[in-house]
Amino acid sequence: MATIIDVQADVAGKVWKIEAKAGDDLQADDTILILESMKMEIPIGAPEPGKLAELLVEEEEAVEEGQTVARLSVE
Repeated sequence: MATIIDVQADVAGKVWKIEAKAGDDLQADDTILILESMKMEIPIGAPEPGKLAELLVEEEEAVEEGQTVARLSVE
């Protein structure tokens, strides 16, 4: 049975680019999206292998530190 893991933003910022879409199979550390914070690009990756179940943000959206930005389904 699959478990859903929340993927959270490490820092506050703006979603600069989305790299993966719902349904994609990801390996640990594969980039899901990139945040822009203080003129730096900060990748948010999969914490472990799984399938991207849901993206909860869109490009240009502001996010807070600790906000859930995606959900990963893992076996």
